[in-house]
Amino acid sequence: MDALLPALTGAFGDHPEAVRVGDRTLSWSQLADRAGTLAERLAGAPAVAVLATPTVDTVVAVVAGLLAGVPVVPVAPDAGPRERAHILADARPGLFFGAADPLPAPAPTPPDAALILYTSGTTGPPKGALIGPGAIAADLDALAGAWSWTAADTLVHGLPLYHVHGLVLGVLGALRIGSRLVHTGRPTPRAYASAGGTLYFGVPTVWGRVAADPPAARALRRARLLVSGSAALPGATCLALEELTGQRPIERYGMTETLITLSARADGARLAGAVGTPVTGIQTRVVDDTGAPLPPDSLGELEVRGPTLFNGYLNRPDATAAAHTADGWFRTGDVVTVDAAGVHRVVGRSSTDLIKSGGYRIGAGEVEEALLAHPAVRQAAVVGAPHPDLGQEIVAYVVADGVGESDLISYVAADLAVHKRPRRVRFLDDLPRNAMGKVQKRLLG
Repeated sequence: MDALLPALTGAFGDHPEAVRVGDRTLSWSQLADRAGTLAERLAGAPAVAVLATPTVDTVVAVVAGLLAGVPVVPVAPDAGPRERAHILADARPGLFFGAADPLPAPAPTPPDAALILYTSGTTGPPKGALIGPGAIAADLDALAGAWSWTAADTLVHGLPLYHVHGLVLGVLGALRIGSRLVHTGRPTPRAYASAGGTLYFGVPTVWGRVAADPPAARALRRARLLVSGSAALPGATCLALEELTGQRPIERYGMTETLITLSARADGARLAGAVGTPVTGIQTRVVDDTGAPLPPDSLGELEVRGPTLFNGYLNRPDATAAAHTADGWFRTGDVVTVDAAGVHRVVGRSSTDLIKSGGYRIGAGEVEEALLAHPAVRQAAVVGAPHPDLGQEIVAYVVADGVGESDLISYVAADLAVHKRPRRVRFLDDLPRNAMGKVQKRLLG
């Protein structure tokens, strides 16, 4: 596992503040020593669960598991008792660092799993995705190429350490590429502004808050690259950041099961709402409801294959098989369009964001962008609701001030095709979101 994280072997020398989490720092050699000592205790364990708080201790525990060749199971610190109990019963780890939960009898874990990352569980209990070290290495190397990410960078973020974005990219990425890491604890605009980084990771909620704090945003003019992911970045936020920081963030796309498969490039075009082209080694295709490939600019489900994909779901061969086509492509469940140049745009989840209304196929994301262009609208989420005549009708949930339902319906109808207008608009104080800032549409209605 040393080959996965060369910073721990002295490949980039040493730095007294190579890793900073909050107000605690470690050099690479100190991290290697602490993790190495802990790894000796872990040797032979089937897996190790880690309560993934934003601390140096979490980084040490995760690295120790990797050095010991023991699969690491990050557990969200805010996970409720039911979710934690499910993860522990499913993964059957031998140890749980950072918590005192009772553990079931340990069970063997399939080989070639560095991490077991649990999905959000929107269609049932969370499933453990088996992520191999080869997939991690392939993805980080591909992103280093796409983002011109080098050991000269200082990476800054404040994202959770139990997801691909915050943990795989945001911690293991720094240890593979050799860049310094500053984890701000919480991703506040002021913390980002004072970190002095060259490369920043954030989700749209974070970038929206930064854009709303002009002095903090202007402090990021010294940065080389801003990266946004985990959900679509609203166009208004993108334009505000470009004005304040001097650059437009690049967007990328991925899933727990695939790691990051699409990204704009640091030296390429940065198109609002576009997540770029496949990273090195990744192939994509867009298919219709029958699985037949579609031509460019068609709306359909994205399927991917390549070296960054997971090794299946723990204890769920049925779900693993269902997630793949007969010829080996992974079904993402996301609806996209791809233009003739290969640039991908994500519309949303096929189950919630592809609306079939009156014979039309409508992407919720396009309607949401139209609503967000209205100066009174601060947040928007669009879903399809059952309708006796249309099949589904477009319903918009918005956070807005001083505007009425008919005004917004007319505004969208004037900007998009008439059939894409919302039939109903519901006003809320806030939209329900998860820890990564994604709107939880299943809670709307």
